[in-house]
Amino acid sequence: MSPHLLLTFASTAKIALPKIDYSSILPELVMLGAAIISMIVSSLTRKRDLTWPYTAIGVVASLVAGEWSLHLFEVVRSQGPKATIAGAISSDGFSTFLMVVISVSVLLSLLIAEGVVFRDAAKGPEYSALILISASGAMFMAAANDLIVVFLGLEILSIALYVLVGFRRSASESQEAAMKYFVLGGFSSAIFLYGIALTYGATGTSNISKIAQYLANNTLTSNGVLLAGMVLMLVGLGFKVAAVPFHFWTPDVYQGAPTSVTGYMAGVAKAGGFAALLRIFYVSFNTLSLDWRPVVITLAVLSTVVGAVLALSQRDVKRMLAYSSINHAGFILIGLATATAAGVSDSLYYLFAYSIMIIGTFGVISMVSAARGNFEGPILVSDLRGLAKRNPALGLALAIFMVAQAGAPFTTGFLAKFSVIAAAVQSKEYLLAIAAMMTAVVAVYFYLRLAFAIYTDREEAESTTTPASGGGVMTEVETAKKTYTPPLVTLVGVGLAMAFTIVFGIYSSPLVTFAHQAVLMH
Repeated sequence: MSPHLLLTFASTAKIALPKIDYSSILPELVMLGAAIISMIVSSLTRKRDLTWPYTAIGVVASLVAGEWSLHLFEVVRSQGPKATIAGAISSDGFSTFLMVVISVSVLLSLLIAEGVVFRDAAKGPEYSALILISASGAMFMAAANDLIVVFLGLEILSIALYVLVGFRRSASESQEAAMKYFVLGGFSSAIFLYGIALTYGATGTSNISKIAQYLANNTLTSNGVLLAGMVLMLVGLGFKVAAVPFHFWTPDVYQGAPTSVTGYMAGVAKAGGFAALLRIFYVSFNTLSLDWRPVVITLAVLSTVVGAVLALSQRDVKRMLAYSSINHAGFILIGLATATAAGVSDSLYYLFAYSIMIIGTFGVISMVSAARGNFEGPILVSDLRGLAKRNPALGLALAIFMVAQAGAPFTTGFLAKFSVIAAAVQSKEYLLAIAAMMTAVVAVYFYLRLAFAIYTDREEAESTTTPASGGGVMTEVETAKKTYTPPLVTLVGVGLAMAFTIVFGIYSSPLVTFAHQAVLMH
């Protein structure tokens, strides 16, 4: 074809572009825009010692994204759910709820990081920018109405997290954790992508809503390709949520990553992974629940049991919390295993409650580590002895987070565990309910072990800290003495997480209703 004909064809051809409703993806755009602005500000000012501007930009972005997500929820409630951008993005109650979860998690993570990560010679916009970029990926996973968009969101989330895990470039354990997470994460992403390919081959579409319509209109007596695709996607996402037996990376990565990054991973990475799991299996493959429910039930039982049992023997606090996160993943899977609206809404509530609790927990742990003169060093259970005496506020906050994760009444943890167990009983999944109740009892031991250590006086021979003026903690090290006083914004972040855990544990109706309506409006 001659160049003249090509130009003529190009001038006459009409390409139909998809209509883009930017208001539906504004939270994602705000997060990405804030990350870009942070890097531009850094390049223009060239003052890398400044940290508060990047924290401020991220905090404002998370507030705007969260507020707009609530606005979108009200729009969905009044006008109904809709799909935009060629049906690839869904604006419904499910996506808006999870975007609120992610926005709140980002807000708390940035506030806490201001006092720990940025004090540990981590200057510049990179940390906050990576947090915001990863959050946008999790939001795209929550709003995805197409398996390709789920994969793109998964990669945006994962690549940013790979860098965050290895953020301490001078620490060998951080680099080892990043490499392990990168290799296994890339492997799981490939498995997930292969599952998408098989699903597309079996149904002729990658659109989540159209897959559901195809399965509803066609009776499949036997389709090995589709079942294989479902299994591969479940394996790929099982890695992201740290479900057994895809959990082996979790303890090493949680221990090697910066502590505030670990809290963020436990909250937002799980939110993104479960967003994809719940949307794909509850929405797309709901008609095939008899095929995938036994597998999910098995994963839920294994995760609750293995996570609780292995956490018992841990002396390192971060490794213990890593195994406890596996246990929590099992509880969230219980809601999905019921394949009911009530069970899924209970999983959403659990996910929200757990994200806030774990971010607050790691926030306190990071400040305790900094107070000992080692911003990202290992923290043993014995190191927490006497914390309530040295710093009553931090001791109280950590104790509250521990008893909340154990499922104590008047906390969000109690209602979260009770609701998913009740959903299992209502669905007559008694094995799930028994496994959940037994492991909940086991978990009480290692959570209360930490809580008791906080209020146990350290013996003279073990004492390594003495009170310092100004509310800080003086740490005696062989080479130097350092004083660390957490900044106000970090204490505010932990305080907000603690207030959320208590307030919505006592007055739970708004959050429960929010989660229930989110599932009904998918």
